[in-house]
Amino acid sequence: MTAFAWDKVCTRLAWGAGLTLFAVVTAVPLESSAQLVLALILLTAMWALTHSAGETASRWLRILVLLIGAYLSLRYLAWRGIYTLSGMEWAVWALALALYGAEIYSTAIHLLGCMVNVAPLRRPALTLADLPPETPLPTVDVMVPSYNEDPSLLEITLRATLQMRYPKEKFTVHLLDDGGTDEKVCADDPRVSAAAKERRRTLRALCRRLGVRYITRPRNESAKAGNINHALGRTDGELVVVLDADHVPTVDFLDRTVPWMVRDQRVFLVQTPHFMINPDPIDRNLLRSFRRMPSEGDMFFQTIQRGLDFWSASFFCGSAAVLRRTCLEEVGGVRGDSITEDAETSLELHGRGYRSVYVNHPLVAGLAPETFNAFVTQRMRWAQGMIQILLLKKPYRAPGLRWHQRLGYMSTILFWLFPFARTVFLLAPLAYLVFGAHIYNASLAQIAAYTIPHLIATYMISSLLFGRTRWPLVSELYELMQSIFSLIAITKVFVNPRRPSFVVTPKGDTLDRDFVSPLYKPFYLLFGLMLLGFAFGFYRLADEPLTRELTIVVLAWNLFNFITVVAALGALYERRQKRASPRIPVNETGHLAPAGGDGLDCEIADLSSMGCRLVVKGAVSLSPGDPAELRAEAPALGRPIHLPAEVRAIAPRPYGTELGIRFTPRTEAHRDDAVAFAYGDSRRWDFFQRRRLRPMPFGRAARLVLGLIWHPVLLMVRFHIAKARSLRGARPVQERMKESPHVSISRG
Repeated sequence: MTAFAWDKVCTRLAWGAGLTLFAVVTAVPLESSAQLVLALILLTAMWALTHSAGETASRWLRILVLLIGAYLSLRYLAWRGIYTLSGMEWAVWALALALYGAEIYSTAIHLLGCMVNVAPLRRPALTLADLPPETPLPTVDVMVPSYNEDPSLLEITLRATLQMRYPKEKFTVHLLDDGGTDEKVCADDPRVSAAAKERRRTLRALCRRLGVRYITRPRNESAKAGNINHALGRTDGELVVVLDADHVPTVDFLDRTVPWMVRDQRVFLVQTPHFMINPDPIDRNLLRSFRRMPSEGDMFFQTIQRGLDFWSASFFCGSAAVLRRTCLEEVGGVRGDSITEDAETSLELHGRGYRSVYVNHPLVAGLAPETFNAFVTQRMRWAQGMIQILLLKKPYRAPGLRWHQRLGYMSTILFWLFPFARTVFLLAPLAYLVFGAHIYNASLAQIAAYTIPHLIATYMISSLLFGRTRWPLVSELYELMQSIFSLIAITKVFVNPRRPSFVVTPKGDTLDRDFVSPLYKPFYLLFGLMLLGFAFGFYRLADEPLTRELTIVVLAWNLFNFITVVAALGALYERRQKRASPRIPVNETGHLAPAGGDGLDCEIADLSSMGCRLVVKGAVSLSPGDPAELRAEAPALGRPIHLPAEVRAIAPRPYGTELGIRFTPRTEAHRDDAVAFAYGDSRRWDFFQRRRLRPMPFGRAARLVLGLIWHPVLLMVRFHIAKARSLRGARPVQERMKESPHVSISRG
């Protein structure tokens, strides 16, 4: 046996012995009082260490904190399994086992998350200027897959793509139109055929005007993966950039990503974050904290992907990425066995020994789904696709993957089973409160010694790992609102793994009125069940004094669930939004020059490629409809821009006068400048993102959620009352005549 092989065997034996000892220690029985003392000592040590174990602290210090927390959690699970699941009837035992299974799952996901995110990788900023002089640059095919997006949305993305800083002869932009395929053009339904012909004509004209290559295909096969693979056969660039139709790249996208491909020929992927410039429906309808709070995707793109990158397991997210053509061709193109073709493709290429790179710098501006229905559609597709990969590709034993890559993929995939655990945690208190099923046999002293320290340790670790990108209670709200629908979706995958089909997420919707989401019914049912639990719980408090302590604990659990459900109800009230192009908050200066008047220095408060909001000190002598010109520095272009505009609105404010401005470009150069000014500067996205990545203490997060939930719920109640009145007023006139014989009908 060689020295290397002997060292490997010794390392494995040491790990095995250490894990065995750790498992034995977690199962050592202790009295509740002794366990409570031990837990308090360990929690105090965790608290002291977490104040010095931030992301920049020693990796070993962070590992120590994680090990202490893992010990408390595993000790809790050992106690639960050994001492609290006996002495039950079979029906109650089945319910208790379901709850214990949900706890095991949650703890397993928590521990996998600890492993993945123990040392998030910070890669240095790398640009083309850092490459040796005379380094030959690869050719690039930029592909923008499209299905049903509005041409105006596509035009913004294509204009921005053409302005990326890279030798013009080295990259080509392609629009991959899956909405104008031959299959759709020749459809039997005349409406489908006419729409496809019109779309093809419109997009061809757009591409011709911009200098973009238009590509469509004969049939809509294999959804987005098939669309890209068809284009791969008709292009020849060494690198392939994939951008969703609503992902507008900054001018330095290629400048910051291509160098990683040039430096290492084994890199198959350079992935960048999906930075959204508009709030998702839960934030927009309820939280209204888009400028102050990390978005739901920030935890994944700002923390988890960096953690995966450390373990060489960061993966393709479908857009905002660069891929190497030769690697794609080696696996037959973008994989399409699942509806999450991106992660599936990464799994195949990681298994072949290729590497991925995650560049943690926002280089695209994307659109989050505008309605809750669109949000759920997107998340169900992600959940189904990940479970398909689990069942069809079996990453836990995929050939070629290293152990840490397997754990990284399993952590990401198993997360999407959360609807099962979330549903159990919602309904478990009701099993006791309503039916009296003692599915959690423990005294108050045991709960204080085992359960509460486990929950506190889990929260402290989550705060350490995700404190800047995940606020307490908010993530529970997001999971609840997805769980009901994703539970059904992933159950269908387990029944038939090949059944799901790719569903495009609607983007760019406008809401011309307030309304309650049509997906409200399950949440109304949960609301009623929570109230029923309270009614039975208060009855048990009065009627069963011997179990009063346990009843109080379960009522507190039900109260937590109730608050989350009420928050979900508030998020279901869809607020009107007419603006199709979201405005991004900015803090820049400019100069507004009215036609035939003196110029005004101004501050630009928000901005899109269609217009902006300006703040001018003092009063202004302008009126809506007046022409003007906005002059400002465009850092992305490295020069000033002059954009023709029209005053749309004027509003006096205590701090000055607000002007609503709409851009009125007269030339193609004006349109390009408007897009580059609004979306081209990645430093703006980086500043905006970093400004809202900040930790939130649990108490403050609780006050935030409690302070926000009631107003939207009241709006929803008023909406239903108004709807009921309108329906009553719209009854047939003949029916109302029976109640009032003095009503007459006029047929004029």
